[in-house]
This record gives sequence, C-alpha cells and structure tokens, in this order.
Amino acid sequence: MHKIIGAMAAGLMLMGATQTVAQTQTLSNDRYVFKFKDSWKFKQGDIAGAEALVIDDRDWTEVRLPHTYNLDSLGEGGDLNRHGEPYGTYYRGPAWYRFKMDVGHPSGKRFFMHFGGVPLAADVFINGQKVGRHEGGYAAFRLDVTDYLRASPNTFAVRVDNTKLPHVAPLNGDFNIFGGLTREVNLITVPNVHIDLMDFGGPGVYVDTQSIGKGMAHVRARVHVKNDDAAQKSVEVVTRILDADGKTVATQTQTQTFAAGAGNVVEFNYNLKNPKLWEGRKSPYLYKVVAEVNDRAAGTQDSLSVPLGIRTVSVEKNGTFLLNGKPYKVYGANMQLPTRPERGTMVTDAEIDEDMQILYEMGSTGVRLAHVQHPQRVYEKANELGLLISTESPLVDDMDNSDAFRENLVQQMTELVVQNYNHPSVVVWGLGNELRTSGDKANQLLAALQSAAKTRDPLRPTAYAHCCLSDDDPIAKHSDTVSYNRYFGWYWDKFEDIGTWADDLHKNHPDLIIGVSEYGAGASVLHQEDPAQKPYFNGFWHPEQYQTAYHEAYWRILRDKPYLWSNFIWVAYDFPSFKRNEGDRPGINDKGIITEDRKIRKDAYYWYQANWSEEPMLHITSSRDIHKRNKWPKVKVYSNQGEISLSHNGKVLETKKVDDFTAIWDIELVHGVNEVIATTKTKDGRTLTDKVVWNYGNFQPR
Repeated sequence: MHKIIGAMAAGLMLMGATQTVAQTQTLSNDRYVFKFKDSWKFKQGDIAGAEALVIDDRDWTEVRLPHTYNLDSLGEGGDLNRHGEPYGTYYRGPAWYRFKMDVGHPSGKRFFMHFGGVPLAADVFINGQKVGRHEGGYAAFRLDVTDYLRASPNTFAVRVDNTKLPHVAPLNGDFNIFGGLTREVNLITVPNVHIDLMDFGGPGVYVDTQSIGKGMAHVRARVHVKNDDAAQKSVEVVTRILDADGKTVATQTQTQTFAAGAGNVVEFNYNLKNPKLWEGRKSPYLYKVVAEVNDRAAGTQDSLSVPLGIRTVSVEKNGTFLLNGKPYKVYGANMQLPTRPERGTMVTDAEIDEDMQILYEMGSTGVRLAHVQHPQRVYEKANELGLLISTESPLVDDMDNSDAFRENLVQQMTELVVQNYNHPSVVVWGLGNELRTSGDKANQLLAALQSAAKTRDPLRPTAYAHCCLSDDDPIAKHSDTVSYNRYFGWYWDKFEDIGTWADDLHKNHPDLIIGVSEYGAGASVLHQEDPAQKPYFNGFWHPEQYQTAYHEAYWRILRDKPYLWSNFIWVAYDFPSFKRNEGDRPGINDKGIITEDRKIRKDAYYWYQANWSEEPMLHITSSRDIHKRNKWPKVKVYSNQGEISLSHNGKVLETKKVDDFTAIWDIELVHGVNEVIATTKTKDGRTLTDKVVWNYGNFQPR
C-alpha cells in the first residue's frame, strides 16, 4: 500500500498507509503532481477480472515505470532466417498493470490521471470501475478520476494493448511497438477552479509569437480556465513573462465570471520592447510564461509555467526557410524514438539529453522526429540547444479506409500539436510518412490532417514525407511543404541520381516547396572493406566505408540545392526493428551514423561534423579497419581546419591543405604495425590529433 508525500499540504486525507513510494512535485500553491513509479504489479496476457478491486496477484511481477513487456524479443528480426536465429515476431497483445494507493477525497479538489503515452490502447479502471479508454500510443492523455476515488484504499488497474488495431495508427512501420506503461504515470490534483487539463493532453496554457517588428514583438498567451465548482465563480487570471534570469518583464491581469461547470479561454496580448529572440543554435533564448488562476473567494490558486521562445518561422515559395524573417539552413538527422540496447524505449532524461547533445555536436541545425510523438524531454532539450524540430503524426505506410481510422488519426494529430505547441524548437508539423496508396480516401485523410494542424496552429508550416508513388501524386499536395524519402545508391541506382532527381522535380514542379526527409545507407562497425563495393541492402555484409562514401556523395550534391528547404539523414542512431535481418545481426536498422549504444560515432558522422560544426575537429577514417588487405591504402582525414600534418610510424609526411573538408594521402604500409597520426593547429593555438593503428600482412579474412 502507498501513501502520498506532502499530501496533507494539498488537503488530502492519508489512510494509514505504511509504505511511501510516490514522489511529489509542488507546482503552485494548490497544484500537486504525484509520480507513480514504483511497486506496480504486472502480468502479461488478457487476465479475466484483472480490473477488480481485489484479486489474487501473488503470481504477478512487481515492476518500476517506465516498463515494457517486449524486451525478451529484442534481437529478433526479419524474414531471412540465418544461423538458427528466430524470425522477426514479437508479442503484440494485452497486458495488465495494477497499483494501490491510499488517498482521501477532500472537497474543493479535482483529480486527474496523466499518462505520458501508452502504446497502443489503454483502458483505465479505479476500484473496479472503468474510467476511460485512450487509443493512440505516443501522446499524453488525462482522465478526470475525481468521482472514482474514495477515502479507503484505491486500486488502479490499466489494461495495455499493443495489438495492431485496424483503426489506430500506426498500422505499419520499420520499428517495434513497445507495449506497456512506457512513459510517466502521474496523479494531478488541482482546485475546483483551475487551468483546464482536458484539452487533448495539452498544458492548458498556450503562448506564441504573432509577429516581430523593429524593436518589438507581439506575444499572445491563452489560458484555458475551467470552473468545476457547483457555484458561479469570479476568477482572476494572471499571466507573467519572465526572462531567463527569472525577472518579470511584463504582467497582465483579467477578471472573468465563470458559471458552474463552465470553461473559457482567456487571451492576453503583449507588445514586448526590445525582446531577445530565439535564434536557433546562435542564441536559443528562452523566456517563461507563468499563468495563475485565482479563486479569491475560496483562497485557491492554480498556476503553471510554459516556455516561450520569441521567434517566427515560415518557408518561402523558393524553398528558403525563414527563422525570424531571415534565411536559415535546415539540416540534420532523423531520430526514431530514443532507445538503448536491451531496454528499448525505456530511457532516462539524461540519455535523451545525450542523444540531442551528440546531434548538436555534429553541427545539426534540425532534427526530424520519426514517426510518432517523442517524449517531452526531446522537445525541451531542443528548445535549450536551439535545434529546429519537425515532428509528425503516426501515419506510416498504411491506412484504413474507415471513418474510425481517420477520426483517430485526427485526434492524434491534434494531440501532437496541442501538447507541443509551446516549444519554440518545433517549427514544422508532419502529416505522415510514406503512405503507399492514393485515391479519394487517402486524400480525404491527408486533407483532414492538414485541417487539424492548421485549426490548432495556423502559424507553423506543415510537411509530408512522400515516397512510393509518383512525385506529384495528389497526396503530396495537401501540406504546405513536401519532403521526399530517397535512397539512390542503396536500394536502387547510384549516388549521383539524387541530384538529377531533385533538379528534375524542381524544374517540372516549381509550385512544390520541397525537401529531402530521408536518405541513408546501412553500416556495421564490425564490417570493414576499404575501398568498399556496393553491398546488398538486405544482405549480411554492410561495410562502414560504403555508408561513408554514400554520405560524402549525397551531401556534396544536396548542399548545393538552394530550393531544398531541409535535408535530413536517415538516421541518427541504429534502432530496433523487427522487420530487419541484415548487416551484422537481426532486429536492428543499421542506417544510423551512431551505434544504438551511443558508444561509436561512425565515420559518416564525422563527415557531417566537418561540414557543419564550427568547433574545430579532426578525424581519420577507417580506424576500425585494423587488418589492412591493401599495402598501399589511402589515408583520408576529415577536418574543418586549414591544413593537416601526417606521420606514419614516426616519419613526418607531407602537410596538406584541406580541400572540401577532406585531406588524402597515399601511403605504403610495412608488415606488422602501422601507426598513423594526423595533427592540425586551430586558430586559437590548440593542437588537434587523431591516430589509427593498422596491421598489414597478418590478418584474418572476413
């Protein structure tokens, strides 16, 4: 049994519980968040009667959140069985979680259960009664549970189901659907007069920059207020804008009357003088907006703070992306849901921060989040680092023609927009990815998603990632921009075709604002072949050097296409995929330029870092190709410095100027150990060094 720390301060009645497991965070005088992490009971399968107040749960497993029931199948994948490995199937079905807690039921309070995301459907019960159901696995949702709680011990039960449901997206995808309580579960208590918590899982406070002029910015704040009291209330609503140091720079107050059970949106408009702008990587300055809802008669207050980055975004017809009215190059990598080996999507905030920092160090200006809504920490860290985010609904590959599917996807699109509205890093809403069918139903679906995004946010542009139909298919014309997933030189044709394709598309369809949303090739750091031949994309040999050559060729072409509003590598990190059985092992998509454990940045990463980063860098390629087969290899070094010195087994070789971020030497290896060291001096006097050790004449063939 559990009790809530600090509950007396919230006016809750504790019922003699003996074990403390819930953590509390005070957000305001009368808003409390109780985080349920420990001592959940879990059992896989569809357990009859598992929602009941009392059951025999002695054979249930105690777990800690976040939790998934799909870890035992990691490492399985694909339909190409080899070496006796299992095929790519994993459990997709129901499971149950139970939690018990003592909590009172004081008057004047409302209680809401908050779930950060439950793939793909969740049925929630309290004390044997069904509270509600949510369909959609990656957006937060809340349920008003006030009328279901009682003074005696309360039993919470959640039926989770990651079964493929015909009316719930995604229906397909090159990634695993990890079932479980995979994100936070909280109990939120607020006074009867409060900021509305039932707006599609959103914060209830929404801020944006309407315009930026000379020495002035028009900032709007909207506070959704709800009066759940039985009586009419006179409510004071206050908003304050605080700078990065916590100093209040502007305040406004309104008083409105709310009928019993009524809600309304209270809008504030500010003209801030000489504001500091959120300028991407250059200066990601963050203000904070604090909203207060005060019921003076009852003496209660509900308050919430949200981030504010003062900035505007748009895309011109010629493909120029504008940040605050100025051209801003958008390039970087895609990122699937953050994962770690043997833990799937059960990652910490610190690990998410690591993911974003690695991409920042590469010099990325943007990140495309595929293909679902990501944890909130991803967006928060992007705000801090100044990375531009494209984030999209879970329309992936397949669709169902039913009204139920369209309605559910519109719901998930709305949740995506509402829950991430306040993040200045989010600059594009993605409608979906690689729909494999066209026709009336598909176009109705895309039109509905575009309408849903624009209804809740007319300020940001939308995009759609197009792939497998004609480039100008009608489904590619609903969003404000359209990007393309193209893999010339991996699945088909050759590297150079990416440039011909892009030029032809731009020439033939100048009305389309286009970008490249995916391009990439697989690579295993265990597979070394220098120089590499083109491998079979679904074969068991994916040499790292081929991926490197692919990205060198692509970026040299794409960077010179000014009409492309964005370019995103597929993909930042290797990630689990039940469909895959290729490269060095099954169950992994190895197109990442960083390994899934984040320990190795592949050579392609450093190619982009040389091109994109302002921080001085130096990297010798093929360092993992330790057993050389060729006596006369090329030494290739990436750098953003002017010139590089090289030595081989202590002998100083020719110093070379860096040309297109690359310097290349031809050397002759000696039998045995060959130590190669590259050195450069930075403008501020620092010395950068990188070293590889290669062996020649005594190696094991692959």
